[in-house]
Parts: sequence; C-alpha cells; structure tokens
Amino acid sequence: MSHVVKVDSLQWLNTLSWRNNPVRVVSLCFFVVLVFSTLLAWREVVVLEEAYISSQRNSLENVANKMDAQLQANLDGLKFYRNGMQAALQTPLAFSGLRGAAEAFMQRRQQPQWSVALDNRRTLPVYGVSDDFIAQSALLSRDNPRLSNELTATLEVGYLLRLSTSVRRVAQRVLYVSRAGFFLTNPSITDPKDTIEQYYALVTSPWFTSQTQRNNPGRGFRWQPHAPDSNVQSVAVSLPVDYDHYWYGVLAMEFSLPQIKRYLVVASEGEEEGEYRLYDRRMNQITSLLTDGVIATSLTDPDKAQIAHAFEHDTRGGLRLDTRYISWQKLQNFDGVLIRVHHLQEGLRGEYGSISMALGVLWILFTSMLILAWVVIHRMVNNMTALQKSLQWQAWYDGLTRLFNRGTLFERANTAMKSCREQQKPIAVIQMDLDCFKSINDRFGHQAGDRVLAHTAGLISSRIGSADLAGRVGGEEFCIVLPGATKEAACLTAERIRERINSRELLLGKGVMLRISASFGVSGSDESGQYDVEFLQSVADKRLYQAKQDGRNRVCCSEPPPAE
Repeated sequence: MSHVVKVDSLQWLNTLSWRNNPVRVVSLCFFVVLVFSTLLAWREVVVLEEAYISSQRNSLENVANKMDAQLQANLDGLKFYRNGMQAALQTPLAFSGLRGAAEAFMQRRQQPQWSVALDNRRTLPVYGVSDDFIAQSALLSRDNPRLSNELTATLEVGYLLRLSTSVRRVAQRVLYVSRAGFFLTNPSITDPKDTIEQYYALVTSPWFTSQTQRNNPGRGFRWQPHAPDSNVQSVAVSLPVDYDHYWYGVLAMEFSLPQIKRYLVVASEGEEEGEYRLYDRRMNQITSLLTDGVIATSLTDPDKAQIAHAFEHDTRGGLRLDTRYISWQKLQNFDGVLIRVHHLQEGLRGEYGSISMALGVLWILFTSMLILAWVVIHRMVNNMTALQKSLQWQAWYDGLTRLFNRGTLFERANTAMKSCREQQKPIAVIQMDLDCFKSINDRFGHQAGDRVLAHTAGLISSRIGSADLAGRVGGEEFCIVLPGATKEAACLTAERIRERINSRELLLGKGVMLRISASFGVSGSDESGQYDVEFLQSVADKRLYQAKQDGRNRVCCSEPPPAE
C-alpha cells in the first residue's frame, strides 16, 4: 500500500499542527487537569501540615504554661524566704529566745560541728562548722558585723519553713546555706554527726558556687545542671541572699526527678497524644512522660545538637526527624526546654491523620477516574480521528487505484501550476489510457478489469517522483502532472511507464495470463507558455487520441504535421 499512496499527500497530512490534533489536545487537557488537581491536593496537604504543626505547638505551649505555673509557685516561695531574711537582717526581732540563740552560737563557733535551736516544734535547727573550717576557704567568711543578725534571720526562716510544710503540695528540700559556716534544711538532717560532710557538700555544689557576684552579677535564679552520670538524682534552683551589697548565702530548693515528673504529669493532664520530655540547658534528659501505646525513642546526639542550636536563637520551634515531629519550647521558670515528640503512628490515628488519609484516598480515586476517562475519551477520539481520516481519504483518493480522484487531482494540479508559474519552472501533463480495456471486461469480467486498473496504478506510482501527481480521471483513463518537468522529460517518463506496463504479464486466474498496453499523450508548459491545467490536459488528450489512431501502445508528444 505504501508504494501506491502518494508521499506528498502524507507529508501534507503530517504538517497539521499539534493544536489541530484532537488526540493531543485531549491528552493535554487531561494532563492539565491532573496537574491542577495534584497541586490543589498538595496545597491542602500543606495547609493541613501547617495546622498540624500549629496544633502541636499549641498543645506544647499549654503544657509549658502549666509547668511554668507550678515552678513559679516554688520560685515565689524562694523570693518570699529571701525577703524575710533581708527584713530580719535589717531589723532582727527582739525576742529573748533569739538573743539566747545568738549567744549560744558565739559560744559554740569554735567547735568542729554544732547546732542551735529554739524549739524544734516551732522552728528548724541551724547546723554549723568551726571558724577553722571557714578559714580554709576563700569563698567563706565570718567577718561580717551582722553575723548575729544573720543567724537569727536564719532561725526565722526556719520558722517559716516549718509552717509551709503543711501546705506544700509536693515534698521538696529547701535550704539556706550561709557563707558564715552554718546551714538550715527542711527536712532536717537525720544525723548531726554528718554536719561537716553535709556543709562541705553544700558549699561545693554547683548551685552554691554559681551564686557569687562574679558568676551571677544579675543576682537572679540559677538552676543546677542535671548530671545523669552522677549519683545525685535531683535538680536545684537557687537564689542569692544579699543585703547592703554583701553576699550572705544562698537559698535553694532541690527537686527529685520523681517530683519533677509529677509536675509534668499535672501539666499534661488532658493531652492524649505525644511524648513529653524535659531537658536541661545541656540537653540532658531530666524526665519524660509517655502516652499509652507509644514506644519511647531516644534522641541521638546530632538530634540534640540540632535542637540545642535551634532554641539558642528562639523560644519555640519544631523539627521533623524521620517519622517524628519534635516541637520544643523554653520554660520561663526553668533553665531548660520542654519537648513534645509526636510519632507518625499517633498522627495517623488522630484527627489530622484521618483527614490526610481521606484526602489521599480522594486524590487517588479522582486520579483513577481521570485516567479511566482519559483512556475512554482517548480511544473515542482515536476512532473518530481514524474515521475522519478514512472519510477524508475516500474524498481525495480513488478507492480502486488508490490514486487521486479527478477532483483532487485537478485541485492539486492548479496549485502546482500556480507555484511553477511563480517560480518560472516548467510543468508537464501526461494523459494515459489503457488499450482495449472494454474487451478485457467483456472477456474476463469486471473483477479482472479492476485488477488491471489497480496493477496499472501501481506501475504508474513506481515510475514517478515524490513531487509528481497522478490520478484516475475516467474509467481506464489516467492523468499525471509533473511539476518542474519539460515536455521532453515528460515524454521519457511516459515511455518508461509504457514499457513497464507492456513488459509484464498479469495473471488473471486459472492459468490465464494477460499482457496489457497503454497509449500516452504528453504536453508541457515550455512549448506553449501556458500554465493552465485544463489547457495542458486537453492538449495531452488530443495527442493521446492521436496515439490511439497511430496503432496504440505508444507515446505521442506532438501533433502530426498537416497533410499536404
């Protein structure tokens, strides 16, 4: 079939723009819809993610505020005790018991360890060490002229601590440690023989040494860094006691890790998702709180470093690590950070997970329906396009010979004539007719005649160029238009076609072989200067008639000379 269909016609069809190709237009439209639906789904995912992050941060903020409120109550207590001591340092009470305690201190201050108490049922005892012990440390001193006032102020704080025991919500250790070699603690020490060891441990603890004027010029609260490798399983907050530009000592509260955990439990009531963790400023974990069904996962050192770097520059934020989302917030009343770890499995079980899965399912269903619709419509458009091309082909070509029909041939020939005239190129026309074709129909039937016509059309197509035009213009009559060819070249082409047709025998069936022949008439624009297809075709037709009269099976390129 490919050797029959004209190449120039296929090229003409292929020059159609893709915008006029229905299949491509349909595919493009579906692609645009798919892209926009995906972008819309992605936008919803982004909005949902932002809402999820906001929800995580709000939940953490609520817990952090409750945690801060509980810690604030303890910090306010320390401030209250400090204010009481400063007032007692300025104006001590003129009680005989307090004066007696001050006199007892002056008598016992040289002893390696001692204690002074008023009434153990009303106040707490004060424990101390000797002057020689104080002299061994540059941090300690008993040279303050208000030394007696400080001792009586310490006893008054002991009275306040004893009263506060009944209203304290959680057990905790409250201390006052003086630089003058004595201390007070609630609860009291169990064995007074350990006074020296106890005092030494207190004045060398980080929360005491960090309260010097040099280490804490702001004179505010300081939290003891949590050291999980040590034997001390507690954290402490301390506050210096100063009066008249002199540093007397340190008030401190020590919290055990179970106590800190109870604070976190109370603060996180009502929160059903996530794992809450409390870290100190060195990213050592102090305590954690897991919800049911959640497996604890530790943070790696790079994760801790990333979070520590983040909260150095901001008070709150969030990080996505693997399948976890970590939101964090600094506590105002604690030197550390509260972290909420939310796992993917919790997110999938929660409200946002359900919405995300529903959104994903809807997108998959919509995309599947879109693809199915594209397949169906693509197939329909392909069928319609094929039908259109088939109808178009039937309108342009002769169904038997697969050459141009008469109307299409002359339409294309007129275009070729115009082009050759503009480019000043010659053009030639060959008119061809099969010899004795009626007898073939009469002798062998119309089916044999159709085979002869198709065979002839194939031979014509094989002997002309890609730019040439050939068509069936009558029953057994053919016309060939050769753009750019002179009459002489057209005559050579006609002769080749004639020889090719006459040189081959056609099998008609049942052993019947038939040799056919054809007569040709040729005309060209170079002999007349005419670029009119009807004129050149009429001239070629006259010469075809002349070839018939001269005996058929020949090419006639000119009229015979007039008879004398």
